[in-house]
Amino acid sequence: MRVGVLTGGGDCPGLNAVLRAVVRKGERHYGDEIVGFCDAWDGVMERRTLPLTVETMRGMLPRGGTVLGTRRGSPFDHPDGVELVRATMRDMGLDGLIVIGGNGSLSVASKLAAEHGLPIVGVPKTIDNDIEGTEVTFGFNTAVQIATDAIDRLHTTAESHDRVLVVEVMGRHSGWIATHAGIAGGAAVVLIPERPFDIDEVCDRIIRRHQRGRFASIVVVAEGAVPKEGSIDLADREIDRFGHIRLGGIGNLVAEEIGARTGFETRPVLLGHVQRGGTPTAFDRVLSTRFGVAAIDAVHVGAWGHMVALRSDKIVHTPLTEVVGRTRPVDLTLFENVAEVFFA
Repeated sequence: MRVGVLTGGGDCPGLNAVLRAVVRKGERHYGDEIVGFCDAWDGVMERRTLPLTVETMRGMLPRGGTVLGTRRGSPFDHPDGVELVRATMRDMGLDGLIVIGGNGSLSVASKLAAEHGLPIVGVPKTIDNDIEGTEVTFGFNTAVQIATDAIDRLHTTAESHDRVLVVEVMGRHSGWIATHAGIAGGAAVVLIPERPFDIDEVCDRIIRRHQRGRFASIVVVAEGAVPKEGSIDLADREIDRFGHIRLGGIGNLVAEEIGARTGFETRPVLLGHVQRGGTPTAFDRVLSTRFGVAAIDAVHVGAWGHMVALRSDKIVHTPLTEVVGRTRPVDLTLFENVAEVFFA
């Protein structure tokens, strides 16, 4: 078979490991030819490709990012985008297309498969860990480890200066990174999108810590966290060209409010894209490899319109139509019964 593959949305540790596994199983086991499309859907519509072989993918397992390049966008953003995708697949003799991406990319894949009959298999990818249908996504473990390492380092400087440090981590709609990194890093408070926060309660917790002789506190906040109505005045947020609210800055706002309301020296720390970059952890390398192998297997059984997923430590197929357009929130049992036990 001749199979195309693309990586869409934000970059993520483990993408190259998925590509490597698709190529290895496809070329060596099935005798396939794998065609990589550069820069996500733009590469498909413009027919910009990169040959992917076992030889070209050597050394890619520990490498972060994606050799194919990635960007946001959709063929549905163009008047003739769907026909361009269809024509590319037809003219290049592709038997199927593997789409590795997050909610946006998989929504496009689902629509192309369900409504336009294109042979597509999806692979879930996001460090936010918020895709429905799979228990975990690759990249999440790496992001949590990076955030935890940063929090570990911040504890010592916070204690040296008797400071409150507010660490902003990624998490647009869900607080998986914040929750796991907060637990692993021993944070005093964790703020997540699933639970609007009261800034007065946050400050009270920190004041109680100081009254008990703990003069340093780490507050972890997901970028999508929001205050309860009336708690803090939020300025109107900018909308990007894809219709998403441009996030970032909640850490600065929380730090300002804590400092003003408690009088404690408070500093914000924005981890930003460092969470996306660099070498994937061993866990993410293994999961990425399993997903890549499963994706090319799915192509060969004709599981079009499905996504490979992890459930009970087994790789399964789940229909894209059942998972796209939804966000998997943090398990509040974990947050309330475990994380909050250690809050101030």
